[in-house]
Amino acid sequence: MRIQFIIPAFLALGACSDLEEVGRLPEFTPVASSSETSAMRNPSLPERGEKHIPADSASLWTSSRQSLLGDRRAIERGDILTVVIEIDDSAEMSNSSDRSRSGSETMGLSSLFGIPERINEVLPEGATMGSAVNTNSNSASSGDGSIKRNEQLELMVAATIVDVLPNGVLHIQGSQEVRVNYEIRELLVEGYVRPEDISRQNEITYDKIASARISYGGRGQLTQVQQPRYGQKIADIVLPF
Repeated sequence: MRIQFIIPAFLALGACSDLEEVGRLPEFTPVASSSETSAMRNPSLPERGEKHIPADSASLWTSSRQSLLGDRRAIERGDILTVVIEIDDSAEMSNSSDRSRSGSETMGLSSLFGIPERINEVLPEGATMGSAVNTNSNSASSGDGSIKRNEQLELMVAATIVDVLPNGVLHIQGSQEVRVNYEIRELLVEGYVRPEDISRQNEITYDKIASARISYGGRGQLTQVQQPRYGQKIADIVLPF
């Protein structure tokens, strides 16, 4: 009896979370609590033994990143770089198989110390031990499969270096949210990049990001309408047919 009350209560709680969004704009993810903001507010400490060499600020040929010819590529924790995502991927695969097999087995026992003759006397009319067992088998199977996929995505997002690994590899994270009417489109990117792969324009393409995690989706009223209801989700999991 308790289960009859627990399931409706669970469904009611899930429905209430959706009812709270009725007539309201979807909220942005707080920026202040993100790992990107934490990396900017708490830059990495200088390595042990590193010394700061003062340079003439009036010279145009200093090695400072703020100088005219300085290298302004992201390299430290808290620095920002641009991730260029240009995915134009297509794949098409087809597979077919055809198999058939047939077999025939016959076994007879015509004489064995006169025993088959004795058995033939008690067998029904027409039955004999001369062909005691006769089997035939035939099997056939065929299958066809095909996969066709086409993906195209062109985006740019600013990412932040959230950590510098001991080997110099940079751990980056980036997020972007755009709200149009009652729908938020969000883009998330994360992965590891080498400093030498960052271009002079402080950009890096997605194919140079190791362990890349790229997510492009949305949330809001339109997304909720496109999702199946809670009852349908539970029915799809519980029902065996």
